[in-house]
Amino acid sequence: MGGQWPRRPRLLAPTGNIGGPQPHDRVAPKASNTQWLTEEHLPGVWKDADAASVRGQRWALTLTASKVGGGVIAAIGSAFAGLGGNLGVASWVVLGGFIVALVSELASWVFQSEKDWYEGRAVAESAKTLAWRYAVCADPFPVVMSREAAEDLFRTRMVEVIDQVSDRIVFESSHAVVTPQMDQLRQLSFVDRQRAYVEGRTLDQHRWYARKARTNRRFANGWRFVLIVAEVAAVTLAVGQVLGAWSIDLAGLLAAIIGAGAAWVAVKQFTPLASAYSVATKELALQEGKLRTVSEERWSYVVADAEEAISREHTTWAASRTGRAAVVPRRDGE
Repeated sequence: MGGQWPRRPRLLAPTGNIGGPQPHDRVAPKASNTQWLTEEHLPGVWKDADAASVRGQRWALTLTASKVGGGVIAAIGSAFAGLGGNLGVASWVVLGGFIVALVSELASWVFQSEKDWYEGRAVAESAKTLAWRYAVCADPFPVVMSREAAEDLFRTRMVEVIDQVSDRIVFESSHAVVTPQMDQLRQLSFVDRQRAYVEGRTLDQHRWYARKARTNRRFANGWRFVLIVAEVAAVTLAVGQVLGAWSIDLAGLLAAIIGAGAAWVAVKQFTPLASAYSVATKELALQEGKLRTVSEERWSYVVADAEEAISREHTTWAASRTGRAAVVPRRDGE
């Protein structure tokens, strides 16, 4: 998330063995401390998709920076062409800039790193929400469902998620689909599962969204200020060139730099992301109150609503990037 696919902060889960009978024994094991799921406890599908997304994001942003940077380099060479008899050097600079931009564009087309970024995140987000739903006995994995039935349904839903993306993501992790920590959390009492979900999922996600909203808002304002200053400078330089104060096309160079900056801002989507994250913080703040006071009978559906609030943010992000909705786990009966 932040227009990019940053790694979520890792929560430190209390240590200690969680003993006790299996879920179908209907007796919750005793736990002196609340457990929750960290990144290490998520299914192998999440790990593979997350790694593919991080790698795709890194390459996509690098190639985008190379493309706009190549254009700026070419503009620099063009602006200083013929100055002091350095036409040959300037021509080579222009050629080099265009070659960098061309190679970057071809690499983006061949490797499709943006697709890895978007699809990897879609699978990772869906795997994470399914893992939490399973672990805290939320819809479609209620507490009355046996472990065997819940695990079978979890595998089915995970296959549905994977089937909706291309074969570019390689799922080769040796980690279990349902991890031991997910089963341990599922065995806990309602109060412990409730506390684990509120603290380990809802509040953690709320803090992450709030931090990213502030960061993106700050970057959006910073870039807007820089572009305005550059545009004022470009107008000043253009007036000077019209009046014959200098012969170098500095206004044209600044125009290329402004265009590159605008392209980078469009890729990073600072303002849309800040707005989407702010909306998500409001929704999660409302959900937190419900989650703390809900009865066990309503728990399954209230958690599902909280997860859908998180999914809406990702769906908005994916639609803005790809023009289509992201992969979102369906509710039971859908």
